[in-house]
Amino acid sequence: MRGLSRRQIIASAIASLPMLAGGRAFAVPAAAGNRFLLVFLRGGYDATNIVIPSTNSFYQEARPTISLAAPNPSDPDAALPLDADWSLHPTLKESIFPLWEARQIAFVPFAGTDDMSRSHFETQDTIELGRAQGGARNSQSGFLGRLAHVLARGDRSTTRPIAFTHQLPLSFRGTTMVPNIALNQASSKPHLNPRQQGLIEQMYAGQVASGIDVEAAVAQGFEVQEQAFDTIQSEMKKSGRGAVSASGFELTARRIGRLMRDQFNLAFVDVGGWDTHVNQGGTQGNLARRIEALGRGLAGFADEIGPRAWSATTVVVVSEFGRTFRENGAKGTDHGHGSTYWVLGGGINGGRIAGPQVKLAPETLNQGRDLPVLTDYRSLIGGILARQFGLSDAQIDQVFPGAVKQDLQIL
Repeated sequence: MRGLSRRQIIASAIASLPMLAGGRAFAVPAAAGNRFLLVFLRGGYDATNIVIPSTNSFYQEARPTISLAAPNPSDPDAALPLDADWSLHPTLKESIFPLWEARQIAFVPFAGTDDMSRSHFETQDTIELGRAQGGARNSQSGFLGRLAHVLARGDRSTTRPIAFTHQLPLSFRGTTMVPNIALNQASSKPHLNPRQQGLIEQMYAGQVASGIDVEAAVAQGFEVQEQAFDTIQSEMKKSGRGAVSASGFELTARRIGRLMRDQFNLAFVDVGGWDTHVNQGGTQGNLARRIEALGRGLAGFADEIGPRAWSATTVVVVSEFGRTFRENGAKGTDHGHGSTYWVLGGGINGGRIAGPQVKLAPETLNQGRDLPVLTDYRSLIGGILARQFGLSDAQIDQVFPGAVKQDLQIL
């Protein structure tokens, strides 16, 4: 970076600087320490072709070219049976279906928000802010940020949040500073040398914001970046000695598993590419490839975090909305409303379809086109967090103001 001024060096480096929560060291969590990971599928995934009402004749009629066949042991392209009404996409046979059989995953159909905009960005923001439509919206206060604050009040030294993203997501904004790092970009050595790091730390020396020691937070930001790099380099060396080969999201998810096993207990990651308006496919195709990669990633995460930590971990998979029940003229689906959320973990009450349901028919669709929402996401996640971290109703109200906690007995 020869020839650059001090100001230019700082400006070019700030964008890659991971921020870190309130100046505390990240100790190894206790063996029994509970963990929570939110996986956000950005783009609105078509839940109806993943957790499938395949025995419903209306499903077959509404999707003449993209529907999947009902379960049939002699047909490898048929859906996998979950219960009398629901089945699973066959590309998940080797990854998610074994978790179902082990009762380590539950599906919650008809889940979602009260946001009817069908806008990716508005509905993603609604979920990440964790507030009901029509209420006050503070873009600097996300529900995971508020959760981190609530947990830190009890024992700050055991609250270890992180976002596995390039930028801090809206959901983690708040008064507690949270580190963020995109693991798919963390395999190369951080490009700042000690002198450049020193210039940045000097710029923040003595600064305090909202009660947070910014100087210490910046210093630990560099530390967590270095830790992530070392972890990934160690993993890459092991993989060259016969470890399981992984690519795409599976590789990222396995890295997350190792980091959450050893360091962090509250995390967020997002996965894009779910906006399937055109040529979505059925058993094979665009959606099938993406959901297969997601399944391998989640199974890889469970494997990498290890049985001991997995038994104390809950993973929730959400998307901003589902998609239209009927396929469109381009052999895809359009923005919808209700979706199906996934809840995974080694200690959950899985192997079941949870929450209220309705038989899908033209008259039960939302506005004649979408899955209705019968389980509000704030109520569902609030109930899960209450059990996961032993939070009171008053504490859950801080995380999801005004939400009515719904306990589906998944944990």
